[in-house]
Amino acid sequence: MNRYPAWLNTLVLVVLMTGLLFALPNIYGSAPAVQLADADANPITQLQLENFVRTLESEDITPEASYIKDDRAVIRFLDEEDQQRAADRLRARYGQDNNVALTLAPRLPEWVRGLGLNPMSLGLDLRGGVYVLLEVDMDTAIGNRMQGYEQDFEDRLREARIRHRVDLNNGIITIRLTSADDLEAARRVVTEADAELLVADGTDGRSLTIRLTEQQIKDRQDFAIEQNMTTLRNRVDQLGVAEPLVQRQGVDRIVVQLPGVQDPTELEKILTATATLEFRLVDQSGNLPGTRSYPGRGNEQAQMLKREVVASGDEIIDARSGFTPEGQPAVHITLDSAGGERMLATTSENVGKPMSTLFIEWQQKDVMRNGQLESRRVKTEEIINTATIRGVFKNRFQITGLTPIEARDLAVLLRAGALAAPVFKVDERVIGPTLGQDNIDRGFRAIQIGFLAVIVFMAFYYRWFGMIANLALFSNLVFIVAVLSMLGASLTLPGIAGIVLTVGMAVDANVLIFERIREELRDGASPQAAINSGYEKALSSIADANITTLIAAIVLLAFGTGPIKGFAITLMIGILTSMFTAIIGTRSIVNFVFGGRKLSSLPV
Repeated sequence: MNRYPAWLNTLVLVVLMTGLLFALPNIYGSAPAVQLADADANPITQLQLENFVRTLESEDITPEASYIKDDRAVIRFLDEEDQQRAADRLRARYGQDNNVALTLAPRLPEWVRGLGLNPMSLGLDLRGGVYVLLEVDMDTAIGNRMQGYEQDFEDRLREARIRHRVDLNNGIITIRLTSADDLEAARRVVTEADAELLVADGTDGRSLTIRLTEQQIKDRQDFAIEQNMTTLRNRVDQLGVAEPLVQRQGVDRIVVQLPGVQDPTELEKILTATATLEFRLVDQSGNLPGTRSYPGRGNEQAQMLKREVVASGDEIIDARSGFTPEGQPAVHITLDSAGGERMLATTSENVGKPMSTLFIEWQQKDVMRNGQLESRRVKTEEIINTATIRGVFKNRFQITGLTPIEARDLAVLLRAGALAAPVFKVDERVIGPTLGQDNIDRGFRAIQIGFLAVIVFMAFYYRWFGMIANLALFSNLVFIVAVLSMLGASLTLPGIAGIVLTVGMAVDANVLIFERIREELRDGASPQAAINSGYEKALSSIADANITTLIAAIVLLAFGTGPIKGFAITLMIGILTSMFTAIIGTRSIVNFVFGGRKLSSLPV
């Protein structure tokens, strides 16, 4: 009685050894490191890595280790002084072609890395790093959408041969018609473009006013947030920053957390950059409707550009910095199918005519007004390149007229995608590794105290059965760390709180089992029957308690944000692993020690 089959004991042993293996990388800690990523997102080669290391060694900087991870070079050092010296040297030597970031890297032996094992990632509060809070300019997001409608209505009305004038002012589009007889036809044009728009008759009887519905405004705001979050993630990835966290906060704000990053200077510039491009034909006549003059940057001349946009930044699917055959810095552009078709049609009809590249950027500037410092959002539009169309092309071409650094930065921004609306920094905090390590020490001290208190109580109160429960409790902690490492989830301070709570819940299941065994013994059951009944009768109570807690954790994960999610994740993992260790794990040990033989009593 009370004997597990050999296959089940083997399964428990295999699960335990697997947990120990995946948890192993977490015992080595982390070290200061420098990470290099190719500016054009090309994989770093082993030859490049060797060149980086030789450059450092020539400056008497000896790395502790160097390797390639996720197509990026990671060079680890013994102390922060060597890390900073190495970063300065690598930026000076390779900064034009590579992004250099200060970070923390796990101090793993080569054989552990060879197995593909990684430690669980640590959140910003434990690892240190950069915290940036960005605000999305929702007015511009709505304005950009209305400008799209304005140009669309202009084209549709012209195709329908309806004489008109389209104006956009304060988020309201007004269509003025030459004849009142065209009113219904114009209304049909608008509703065909978007049937959800609010369309009203003007007071003069020959005009229409169009505005967005409340739902459309909300949808546009949500789109701007989601698009910007995707773009920001892409930009951080392009820079080679590992394990970034980008999430929404409230209606119009985005939180960016970059654990391990210690140098926010370049990151801030890339995160808040709102640069994009528009390709427009030059109006050589200077009298077409919608024509406007734009200044040139540097040596470029001001030009009168047509209103119609041939292609824009959101249609660029790839951008690489490089050089022309003549040695000029250039950005090599690849458009999507829609942009490529328009570019093909435009170049086919306009060979020999000039086309300009318009660079558009939003910036936040502080100005004095009435004796007070105010922050204003300024839109800059400059022509960076005007070239004559020499032949027909579609979705591949190049932009010149930039410096090498400008070409590289523009390629990064375009490749990562354009922001749906400008973002501006509201808050920035840099959490040093020292503070992060202090948080780690405090958190793990809390786990140790809780763990030791439970061990002492269980050993004193339940004797040898309590020691078995303590072994299962240790296994449970190993499994939690192993699962976090396998999933690549981040451990935060609230996550540590979830682990501490799990310790209590894990031992609670064994308390229910052991108390049931005691009851069976008091009722006169034999030791073997008491063990069997104790586990079977306590199972329903354990399942009920853990399932209700699991439901609460799922709700926290679904509706919570930030720290709450971290708590919920570790709590969920802890509940599932504790069910295994408290029921199957301890039963396996109890069966192995006490099962299958006659007993006069139980040490419980």
